[in-house]
Amino acid sequence: MTLDQWLEFIERQHPKSIDMGLDRVREVAARLALGRPARQVVLVGGTNGKGSTVAFIEAIAREAGWKVGAYTSPHLLAYNERVRIEGHDVGDDALVEAFEAVESARGEVPLTYFEYGTLAALWLFARAGLDLAVLEVGLGGRLDATNIVEPDVSVVTTVDLDHQDYLGGDRELIGREKAGIARAWKPLVLGDDDPPSSVLRHAYLIGASAIRIGCDFFFEADPEDAPAHHWRWREVGYSIDLSRPRLPAPVQLRNAAVAVAALRALESSPDDGAIARGIAGARLPGRLQRFEQAGVEVVADVGHNPQAARELAAWLKASPAPGRTLAVYAALADKDAAGVVAALQGEVDHWHLAGLEEHAPRGMDVDAFADRLGSGAASAGSRHRTVGDALDAVLAESHSGDRVLVFGSFHTAAAVLARFGPPRA
Repeated sequence: MTLDQWLEFIERQHPKSIDMGLDRVREVAARLALGRPARQVVLVGGTNGKGSTVAFIEAIAREAGWKVGAYTSPHLLAYNERVRIEGHDVGDDALVEAFEAVESARGEVPLTYFEYGTLAALWLFARAGLDLAVLEVGLGGRLDATNIVEPDVSVVTTVDLDHQDYLGGDRELIGREKAGIARAWKPLVLGDDDPPSSVLRHAYLIGASAIRIGCDFFFEADPEDAPAHHWRWREVGYSIDLSRPRLPAPVQLRNAAVAVAALRALESSPDDGAIARGIAGARLPGRLQRFEQAGVEVVADVGHNPQAARELAAWLKASPAPGRTLAVYAALADKDAAGVVAALQGEVDHWHLAGLEEHAPRGMDVDAFADRLGSGAASAGSRHRTVGDALDAVLAESHSGDRVLVFGSFHTAAAVLARFGPPRA
């Protein structure tokens, strides 16, 4: 089968797209005789910032000359994006070979789409002779398929409300699930200024060494004694001045700081030059990714929950457009769309809503989506069947100097990338 055929096949093999638990994955991993995916492993969980943190860790480690594998999800345009080795997406043939190995080993054990993909990535990494594997947790942490791997360092970037149906209705419950990736007597890097007490309690109970931002390591934007456009990472007995990341959102300084802390917590860590080059050079599509058409700035972002929306609002406020800010918003049915709009409504001049019904069962048509928003400027905005239709409409009404923000899900951002191709520098 081709890769596309394999992806269709694995999507049909489990009645539920999400079935949290480790027993099935562990059984198939044992049948595959999967060893450690790399000499060192960093496992990255959290509500927001996981993908960016993985990108920074990967970039720094590669600048240090390490052979690195990175596993992330979901993808934007092609499944291959989920598995990278030496900075390159794994090819179709390699993924097909990995899926064949997983299928041969699983027998009658049902696996979800994500579980298939995780086992395939680990199978490829185990054969690649990696110095470092960076694994992004899919959902939660404690029962996520990636948690079958024993990490040298675990990271929880942030804890906020998302996937409450699976993880619990408040930060304490969600935090306990996220903290499940911590290991006894191993470093646990925390990127929240005020992490839930459930995270700290779990770390204490198992003897994990919590390394907290704002307590054990710090980042300072534009220190007075540093060159312009620099920031400083420091801990007791060590500091380094770094150029601003190319990833533009203010929150990327925090993500970069967490990445540095994670690497410095490893038994062997990169030197200062690799840290500086990696921070400056890290790239990640779909995070405030900018394009231009006839003087109109188009910005694509995968942000899909209220915490991410607050960060988007902070960026919009810090970097105002010369003209209007127009939003194209499309989200999946299980997201807090009203909370997202509340975070952004003060920074958006006009809303264009779009449906994602082609991505059923979680997608919905635009009228159902608008109804979820209640009353207000967003729900009264223009309605379009697809993100592509909304893009057509908003660009037709835009003028030079306007900014178009397209956000709400990976599907939404992917529609922009598919249309505009490579971003401007």
